[in-house]
Amino acid sequence: MAIIITIMVLELRLPEGHTFADLWHTTGKGLLSYLLSFVYVGIYWNNHHHMFQLARQVTGGVLWANLGLLFFLSLFPFTTAWMDETGYARFPVVLFGVNLLAAACAYVVLQQVVIRAHGPDSRLRQAVGWDLKGRISPLFYLAGILSVLFVDTHGRIGVIIATACYTIVALIWIIPDRRIGRAVRDVGSLD
Repeated sequence: MAIIITIMVLELRLPEGHTFADLWHTTGKGLLSYLLSFVYVGIYWNNHHHMFQLARQVTGGVLWANLGLLFFLSLFPFTTAWMDETGYARFPVVLFGVNLLAAACAYVVLQQVVIRAHGPDSRLRQAVGWDLKGRISPLFYLAGILSVLFVDTHGRIGVIIATACYTIVALIWIIPDRRIGRAVRDVGSLD
């Protein structure tokens, strides 16, 4: 995941001058796109780390599910750069949302495979519980994708709504999952 972040930052262009205005003119939206994607990768990194602190065994299925998540996360530099380079054109914003949705689905699959490897009474299963944030996040991604496709298709309102939806999910997840954090602390106190 650190490599994904590095690739994304390499996409940023250096300002042609030495003032804040030069920075904003050259990199403005790109810096905001990078920040949003950086936050997403950071969220996955934190939650992935917490999840695997609760895992006691790693099966072949867990390895493949993890690889699936890494695949979709590895597309973040591409979809972020394309969205930025096109000035947030409709299709790149849709593709960015699809990338976010696919990564979220891959994370859920990974989580379920880890839970299945540890049984229904596993600490991860108990910590995840009903998972409200995990259930509403895909709905925001879908709302963003659909707004680009069907709201103000010749203007920018759909893109603004989509970007807001993607940002809201990042804000929802900015604090790592506390339930899993508590379970990790509980496991640490038992060792």
